[in-house]
Amino acid sequence: MKMSRLYMPTLREVPSEAELPSHQLLLRAGMIRKLVSGVYSYLPLGLRVLKKIEDIVREEMNAIDSQEVLMSAIQPAELWKESGRWDDFGPEMFRLYDRNQREFCLGPTHEEIFTDLIRYEVKSYKQLPLSLYQIQTKYRDEKRPRFGLMRAREFIMKDAYTFDIDEEGMKKSYEDMWIAYEKIFSRCGLKFKVVQGDSGAMGGNASHEFMAMSEYGESEIAYCDNCDYAATDEKADCLYEIKEENREMLVSEKVHTPNAKTIEEVSKFFHAPAESFVKTLLYMAKDEVVAVVIPGNRELNEIKLVKVLGVPEHELMMADEEAVKEATGAEVGFAGPINLKKGIRVIVDSRVTKMVNFIVGANETDYHIKNVNYERDFKGEVIDDLLLVQEGDRCPKCGTPLKTDRGIEVGNIFQLGLKYSSTLGATFLDENGKEKEIFMGSHGVGVSRTAAAVIEQFHDENGIIWPLSVAPYHVIITIVNTKNEEQTLLGERLYNELVKAGLEVLLDDRNERAGVKFKDADLIGVPIRVTVGKRANEEVVEFSLRRDGEKAEINTGEILDKIREEFSNQGLTF
Repeated sequence: MKMSRLYMPTLREVPSEAELPSHQLLLRAGMIRKLVSGVYSYLPLGLRVLKKIEDIVREEMNAIDSQEVLMSAIQPAELWKESGRWDDFGPEMFRLYDRNQREFCLGPTHEEIFTDLIRYEVKSYKQLPLSLYQIQTKYRDEKRPRFGLMRAREFIMKDAYTFDIDEEGMKKSYEDMWIAYEKIFSRCGLKFKVVQGDSGAMGGNASHEFMAMSEYGESEIAYCDNCDYAATDEKADCLYEIKEENREMLVSEKVHTPNAKTIEEVSKFFHAPAESFVKTLLYMAKDEVVAVVIPGNRELNEIKLVKVLGVPEHELMMADEEAVKEATGAEVGFAGPINLKKGIRVIVDSRVTKMVNFIVGANETDYHIKNVNYERDFKGEVIDDLLLVQEGDRCPKCGTPLKTDRGIEVGNIFQLGLKYSSTLGATFLDENGKEKEIFMGSHGVGVSRTAAAVIEQFHDENGIIWPLSVAPYHVIITIVNTKNEEQTLLGERLYNELVKAGLEVLLDDRNERAGVKFKDADLIGVPIRVTVGKRANEEVVEFSLRRDGEKAEINTGEILDKIREEFSNQGLTF
């Protein structure tokens, strides 16, 4: 492609709304443009990257005998109601009506639709196992779309669904998908970890997430260097222990604590560490107020609370100021587990029951109570673990202190079991003619999110540094001075030769200053650079790689060998 004809509207300034490097660089490199918040158009260079990732996904899916289909993005509400997820999925679902007032949604995922297909087509065990996948646009009405392609309302995803005769077969399909995903993300050049995930609205008994490591990742993961344990902070068990003390229980005492609302403020007032406090968090679960009691130095894991309460995530939220006053009789910041309004459900993390003489809010503005003890002063439903894991907690598998890091979820795999086949009636006849339900799996790759994750891992202050496998073009040839006939003729000749050799090549033949061309080459991140300059008449060009920037003058006859060497270094051929 000649850049004089390429639609590549680059930007010199960082867009004000872009926070992450990937968002900034995709906009600046002219690869995407925002239509509205969370919705983007893919321009030529950006689309080429997506197609490269899609091709890798297709090759690895096809290699495990998964077959590509394309299902509708418009889904009838009755299928979701039949599975029980129409209400559970919540406000992230785009819902609409047709002219006959029939209710639909724009598909956020496709479990129901694939199950519906299979229940009418698969009748015998001889038709199983079966694996189907699609690459398609998904829609989720994010409350706060942000970070460009990381959390968008419209995104491109590969979703695969497996169908097996029994649990053993489902697990085998799960393992096959796991291996395929490792190959996909390795081919994309990503550094990633596979971690235990929470099944959430998908359901099922087991799930794993593939996390591209990045300091900008939205997800926090806990992992152990001593064994293979790794999990998202939503899923990780929190093995944080409080040593039971044999200290004598002191008489509780209400203390005036003016303007001390937060743990930090109260800690300063009492000259006591955060471990001496217990905080009471008030939530609305549907229409019910719930008080959650946890150690003052730790954070609540809301996903664990959702499971205890048995409510969808979107129906759990912090109680507002009015609800807090109604439940406690006090301003926000003074809630405690003693003398709450009658009928409020109190849920207690097990660690609180081992604490002695701790401090809580008094449910009275500007007051706290010290020397409080569980069971003597208040009671509740004791739950083994409600806490968010943090670095230094013990590994659930081997007891070694855990480490934490951040990552971007680029893929996930779920063992759905019978969740959808039982509600939607997807069955088959076994070899004895007995009707049985199909075991299912659901497996996703965020195609557009993977493109952003690659940029998060491969960029510098000048722009993107694409791995060859997903780069929009392999080589960029820059003609320094297009008014020089020798440079122009050599540049065009090299362009034609490299294209004929099977390479994807950009030719910067624009009538621009050399500095502009070099800045654009850095920005868009094409991996291999050939610069045709003042030694064109000698058949000598400058050869460099975007990732290290080291330049070398070589004869034109060496170019293909140099390119083959770089392909080989990245495990590729052309």
